[in-house]
Amino acid sequence: MHDTATDLLAGVELGGTKCVCILGTGPDDIRATEVVPTGEPERTLGAIDSILTAWRNEYGPIAALGIASFGPLELRRDSPRYGRILSTAKPGWSNTDVVGRLRQRLTVPVGVDTDVNGAALAEGRWGGARGLDDFAYVTVGTGVGVGLVVAGRTVLGFGHSELGHLRVTRMAGDAWPGHCPFHGDCVEGLASGPAISARTGTFPERLSPNHLAWESVAFALGQLLHTLVVATAPRKILIGGGVMNARPHLFERIREHLKISLNGYMTADELEGGLVNYVAPPGLGALAGPLGALALASNARHRS
Repeated sequence: MHDTATDLLAGVELGGTKCVCILGTGPDDIRATEVVPTGEPERTLGAIDSILTAWRNEYGPIAALGIASFGPLELRRDSPRYGRILSTAKPGWSNTDVVGRLRQRLTVPVGVDTDVNGAALAEGRWGGARGLDDFAYVTVGTGVGVGLVVAGRTVLGFGHSELGHLRVTRMAGDAWPGHCPFHGDCVEGLASGPAISARTGTFPERLSPNHLAWESVAFALGQLLHTLVVATAPRKILIGGGVMNARPHLFERIREHLKISLNGYMTADELEGGLVNYVAPPGLGALAGPLGALALASNARHRS
C-alpha cells in the first residue's frame, strides 16, 4: 500500500559526477527519478530546483526533502554554515550553501547528511543492514567514503567521519604517490575511480580483472576495513559505488586482505561465520544512494 500524497518525499543524491533526484516514499514506491550532471554549483542546483518544482506541480505537495551530498559538509545545526559544503577538491563547490539553495522555493523540512551516511541509513531501513544498529557502508567511486552507524546513529563530532582519507599501510614494493590532492596516498588517493585512472591511464571498467592495479586497490581497501573492524566492530560492512559495481571481483580480494591483516586478532560470530556475508554488496544495489536521500527526508519529516 502506497503512502498518501501528503507523505510524498523528495530526495537529492548530490555526487561528484552526477546528481540523482528521486520522488517517492521508499524502494517499493518510486514515482520519478532524474539525473543531472554535476557541473558548476549554480547551474547544477538550479537544474535540481527546477526538477523539484516541476514534480511538486505534477504530483502534488512534497512533505520533506532529503539531501545526501558529497562532502565534507557542515552538519552541526548550531553552526551558521550548516548545510554548506566545506573545503572540497571539487572545483567551485567549496562553501556552497546546498541546503539554503534548495529550500528556497520548496519550503518544507530538509534533512541533510553525507551521501554515504544517507546510503547507510537506507541500507539500515530497507536493505542489507536491516535489524542492525552497528554497521558500515563504504562507497568506492569518484571518491571513497564511509557511512558509519554506531548504536543506530551516524557518527558526528566536530564533523562527520572522512575515513576515505585514512592513511594506510602501503603494499610492499608499491611506491606510487597516490592521487589525492590533500594526502596523496590515502585510501581515496589509491582506490577511487580517478586514482585508478591516474595510475593506469584508463577507466577502471576497462581494466582486465587480472590487471596488477587491482591488487593495490584491494590492499588499500582491506586496510580501511581493518580500521573499521578494530575501531567500532561493525556487525556488517557493505561496499558499493561505481568501481565496485563495475568490478565485483574485488570483493574476494578485499576479504582476503582483511583476513590477512587482522591475522586472527578479532573474533566474533560475524567474522568467524564467513567474510562473504560480513563484507558484502549493498542490499539496495545502485539505489542505496538515492534512497538514502529519501531516508533523510523521512527523518526530517518526523523531526518537524
